[in-house]
Amino acid sequence: MTTVTAKRLARGIAILAIMWAAPLYAQLEVGTWVRTPTKATPDSMTMKIEVCCGGGRRLTYSLAAGNQTILMLLETKLDGNEAAVMVDGKPSGETMAIKRVDAHHAHTILRMNGNEFATSDATLSADGKTLSVINDCASTAGCMPVGKSTETWVKQ
Repeated sequence: MTTVTAKRLARGIAILAIMWAAPLYAQLEVGTWVRTPTKATPDSMTMKIEVCCGGGRRLTYSLAAGNQTILMLLETKLDGNEAAVMVDGKPSGETMAIKRVDAHHAHTILRMNGNEFATSDATLSADGKTLSVINDCASTAGCMPVGKSTETWVKQ
């Protein structure tokens, strides 16, 4: 094999590696996450993120509230369009418009019955093991507390 052929082959392999790595890198968030309890959010909550909907994501939240478990589900293409939030299989009136900024950042607008009540900015750590979410809630329509708060989620 000539040096020129070897260099072309190496370049081709490098390009393929980058092309294959990009979709995998963009899926770092896929898996099961547990929210770290705080004084403001003491209840146990898990979030399962799966690939669905033509490259989008299915988010399933499980919230333990006393002796009851509440399941919330939404499917999003991560394109900023609104997706309905189902609670225990029924429409809740809440929507989330999640926009992937890059492989480590997303911005979400939350609405209840068409009225915006909160925004969230999520940052995934470089190692893909911690998700920090800064929420800014304008009302108690769907979140507590009003104002800015930070949630930390740890990948299981």
